[in-house]
Amino acid sequence: MSAVFDFKPDPNAASPLYMQLAQSLASAIRDGVFHADEALPSERVLAEQLELSRVTARKAIDRLVEQGLIIRKRGSGNYIAPKLEQPLTRLTSFSEELHQRGFVPSSRWLLRGFTPAAPDEQLSLELKSGERVARLERLRLADSVVMAYEVSVLPQSVLPDPQKVEASLYTHLGDRAPVRALQHIRALNADAKLAGLLEVPLGAAVLFITRVGYLASGQAVELTHSYCRSDYYDFVAEMRRD
Repeated sequence: MSAVFDFKPDPNAASPLYMQLAQSLASAIRDGVFHADEALPSERVLAEQLELSRVTARKAIDRLVEQGLIIRKRGSGNYIAPKLEQPLTRLTSFSEELHQRGFVPSSRWLLRGFTPAAPDEQLSLELKSGERVARLERLRLADSVVMAYEVSVLPQSVLPDPQKVEASLYTHLGDRAPVRALQHIRALNADAKLAGLLEVPLGAAVLFITRVGYLASGQAVELTHSYCRSDYYDFVAEMRRD
């Protein structure tokens, strides 16, 4: 157990002891006391070091598993999930967001090349019939864990050589990168292909995100479909009442 983690139960609190422990552990995880993929102490060790019952420790860990903060690996133990909280008010690339949060981003490329634009791509990017587009298909990883499957489509004039894209698409585009975007998010269940790519069970809940990126001139230059693991992704929006 990290010496930085300190749990002091409140005997006057209305919430049960296991909830207090779960909340304290969740705060420690979000504050970086425990890191992504780090093993959490076992229920026995947790109970002994904090002088609690194993039932309390088990129920607290169960709660964190339900919240997606901890992953149980059969025969191995409990590990901190590489959770990514992405704000909905800031336009950043996957790589930029991960770097800012201390993860190591990487991509596993599935396709980098040119294809004819599909009808929905023509519409979103305002292309002519038969026009070619640069197509990027890849798995997005954080600390070697698959987080998302992503398909990006851009006009050939914007991305003339897709083979040169290595890590961040927006960094590669430079002043041709979008400055604003419209994004739609909905839930779907993973089919066999998607489940295999994301390494999740068939039918698992997945966040499906469609984003159209625009230049300051209003020209649409990017259409990206992202299929994100719901156990690793949170989207955060701050709302104010006028």
